[in-house]
Amino acid sequence: MKLISIAPLIAALPLLSMSCSAQKPAEFPKFSAEAHRGGRGLMPENTIVAMKNAMTINGITTLEMDTHITKDGKVVVTHDDYLSPAFMLTPEGNEIAGTDAKKYPIYKLSYAELKKFDLGTKYYDLFPQQKKIKTHISLLSDLIDSVQTDIRVNHRKQFFYNIETKSSEKGDGVTNPEPAEFVQLLMSVLQKKKILPYVVIQSFDKRTIQLITRKYPNVRTSYLVSNKKTYAENIAELGYKPFILSPAWQMVDEDMVSRAHADGVKVIPWTPNTAEDIKKLKALNVDGIISDYPDILVKTQ
Repeated sequence: MKLISIAPLIAALPLLSMSCSAQKPAEFPKFSAEAHRGGRGLMPENTIVAMKNAMTINGITTLEMDTHITKDGKVVVTHDDYLSPAFMLTPEGNEIAGTDAKKYPIYKLSYAELKKFDLGTKYYDLFPQQKKIKTHISLLSDLIDSVQTDIRVNHRKQFFYNIETKSSEKGDGVTNPEPAEFVQLLMSVLQKKKILPYVVIQSFDKRTIQLITRKYPNVRTSYLVSNKKTYAENIAELGYKPFILSPAWQMVDEDMVSRAHADGVKVIPWTPNTAEDIKKLKALNVDGIISDYPDILVKTQ
């Protein structure tokens, strides 16, 4: 397996970029118990209320979330490229027709427009236990403020943030900006909020985490994968050894975990949602799990 050397690229960067990421990463949890999209099995996904609920579940260490960029360059916390008919309602409270599944691209809406849509009151059949609360897609900056305030007021431990960049090459200019712009906007928020020691940036889009590793070498990255490639093939494709390899949970086996650990790479799969599957993964000595049901995750040994 031939790895791409990024040392010359790092050495050539301006000192300013290096200083921006000079904060030493905090000690990572021995086992990262992660609430996927804040725990969407329990609360409306990727919302402030979901994150705050996950923080009350003893044993959860990490808040997992997705980010997109709006028309006016705001970093927002949401997963889909378009407002989903499955769980979003219009500002008037009407359903979004299935034929309008691509009517509302996040990247083509200003945040003022986006904020008017209702997230959380429509019944979501994939997650029937999900509590119904009227809320909206939030700015990443507002979510961080809410989490950090909750930690301070309620004397909680510091939670980690696992933040995904939702982008793809085919989406450049259509559903997302190009990687350099996405990374600049995201890192600007994280630097301003001074939480980088507690952040992992993850992506299926290897371009964004490759760029972060070059420009901000102290920031941890995670490579999301869902394919039939081996551990070695995925690492070779990425071009460097990330802090975490985050595979679809069905991909994980003993060989993957042992090879990753031999390289100093953690394995944190997504998203097993039953006690049986979570137990099997823990038996394989994974370094964490991302689940829609954080309550089940922490109760399963």
